Amino acid sequence: MASLEEIRKERLRKLDLLKQAGFEPYPAKTEITHSLSESLNRFDELATEQVKLTVGGRVMALRIQGALAFFDLFDGTSKLQALFKKDDAPEKFKLLEETVDIGDFVQVSGTLFVTKRGEKTIAAEDWKMLAKSLRPLPEKWAGLQDEEEKLRKRYLDILTDPETRNIVEKRSIFWQTIRQFLLERGFKEVDTPILENIPGGAEARPFVTHHNALDLDVYLRIAPELWLKRLLVAGLPKVFEIGRVFRNEGIDAEHLQDYQAMEFYWAYADYEQGMKLVEELYREIAEKTFGTLKFKIRDFEVDLGKTWERYDYSEIIKEKTGIDIAKADLAAIEQKLNELGVDYDKEGFNLNRAIDNLWKYCRKQIAGPGFLVNVPVMMEPLAKRRVDNPNLVERFQVILAGSENGKGFSELNDPQDQLGRFEEQDKLRVAGDEEAQRKDDDFIEAMEYGMPPACGFGLSERLLSFLLDKPVREGQIFPLLRPKK
Repeated sequence: MASLEEIRKERLRKLDLLKQAGFEPYPAKTEITHSLSESLNRFDELATEQVKLTVGGRVMALRIQGALAFFDLFDGTSKLQALFKKDDAPEKFKLLEETVDIGDFVQVSGTLFVTKRGEKTIAAEDWKMLAKSLRPLPEKWAGLQDEEEKLRKRYLDILTDPETRNIVEKRSIFWQTIRQFLLERGFKEVDTPILENIPGGAEARPFVTHHNALDLDVYLRIAPELWLKRLLVAGLPKVFEIGRVFRNEGIDAEHLQDYQAMEFYWAYADYEQGMKLVEELYREIAEKTFGTLKFKIRDFEVDLGKTWERYDYSEIIKEKTGIDIAKADLAAIEQKLNELGVDYDKEGFNLNRAIDNLWKYCRKQIAGPGFLVNVPVMMEPLAKRRVDNPNLVERFQVILAGSENGKGFSELNDPQDQLGRFEEQDKLRVAGDEEAQRKDDDFIEAMEYGMPPACGFGLSERLLSFLLDKPVREGQIFPLLRPKK
């Protein structure tokens, strides 16, 4: 078997042959008149009327049998077989025979017909090189086998593996569905800064970078939340943003450092109205993206069409661990975590982090769909307190297949309460909790001008990865990897 370098050398020789024959191997202009999908969709009409058309695409298969050359073209919309006969253009046939390889992009001109074997085909009268490939594609049936290589050369994985290509297509439908759903309900799409002086809107460790023009350190945003709430102050009652967020934390099947997310804010609504809207949204996403409401995710059977349950935060933890979080101290919870074999980050460990780890242990046993509610106020610095119990907040989280797949709440709009909670978070951060939220005086000032009651909600591409039943990194088109040494 020839080495990659030998194959590349041979293809460079073919490139020179094309140039010597007076053909540009990388032309800027094409004469394509029809996509392959259009050619197939209108096949009977175009074939009957003997319309001359020009199509193009990548050569995915090539068979030269004496005076006949068969090659399969793929243009990203569909595949079509082409047939070029030596008798029609001997010199062009010879050039094709000597220079064309699987992986090249070519265009062909001719008419459509059906072969004796029933194959829809274009009878090519002429052909033209559009882009000469210098490296061979992965073997057709095996494709890329190494998992890291599949992620590193995702362009080849998408080209050769229909399942990976399907992920890319579903990503597009997933985000389009969310966007259309919100636009149809009167939400306005906006965009807010990615570089921030103060990272806020979530509990996460930020990325830090330096802004040369202003000569100051800035942060990549961990959430657009505080900017979107400023727009509520500005008088926009329904806003949303779909964009990138960045969190400088660990990698696992559910977490990445940069990923796509959506947040919406709905003035004059509360978390009960938010839960109703989110149920509708998730069902619409499932139907439009996957054509079903029923999913097999990990070891769970999830039916988004059934009645969504409510899970009480404290009750679930007590039921599954025996710990009453209203009474237990840090030492007791830490002891229970060790008994349960829960691995947790001991850096900056505090009561909030301890309870959160206890909840995560319990969460893995819940199939959903449902909403986690009645979270203690110390666990959520941005949500409004419940009127009937100020120790709890009006927060809801979507629980699917043992994980959190979206979070929302009745937004805190009392600037003095918000300031106090920021100050509590600041103390945790100073004590070593790098994920604690920072005090944002500018946001407090904006709230003091008056922010209407509102419901906010956010989800990320983790939801898509769960519905695909894939690790979140495999659900991305181009995940970040260490460079090859």
